[in-house]
Amino acid sequence: MNTSLSGFSAFALPGIPFIQPGDDLVTVILDALKRAALDLQSDDVLVIASKIVSKSEGRIVDLNSVEPGSEALRVAELTQKDPRVVELVLQESTHISRMAPGVLVVAHRLGFVSANAGIDQSNVDGSANRVLLLPRDPDKSAAALRQRLWESTGAQVAVVISDTHGRPFRRGNVGVAIGVA
Repeated sequence: MNTSLSGFSAFALPGIPFIQPGDDLVTVILDALKRAALDLQSDDVLVIASKIVSKSEGRIVDLNSVEPGSEALRVAELTQKDPRVVELVLQESTHISRMAPGVLVVAHRLGFVSANAGIDQSNVDGSANRVLLLPRDPDKSAAALRQRLWESTGAQVAVVISDTHGRPFRRGNVGVAIGVA
């Protein structure tokens, strides 16, 4: 029987700025680690919010540029949602799982079920006319971040890109890995 102790620690990396399109996340992460006097070690796991990956990849959409189609107009009327947002939800989804006033649950093109295809309006830029889509290929994004972190530090780390999902009949939200490397 192995009597050695093992442990797990989790903490938020302080000092991550408000991410803008084109920001280099590896530089942002390494700068924050340096300010916190922390070094990456092999076998560390970095969990990165999908929101900052999406922002850095420029997945921000101006709703004024979205022209809703007939299906989006129909669904928007049933759900009482902005038809432009519904159009984006339909573009990011394979099918609708459930809809009701105020509710639009879909199977996302990435393979999971979520409300509004993970489209987010919070912390985009303060504008009610801008939304943020999930990363186009979160596994590819995680792999690129992992590779660059290894090249920069020599540490073999895991990278998880997470999104926050609500769950029916449960209070609160859960973190879901949508991309891993």
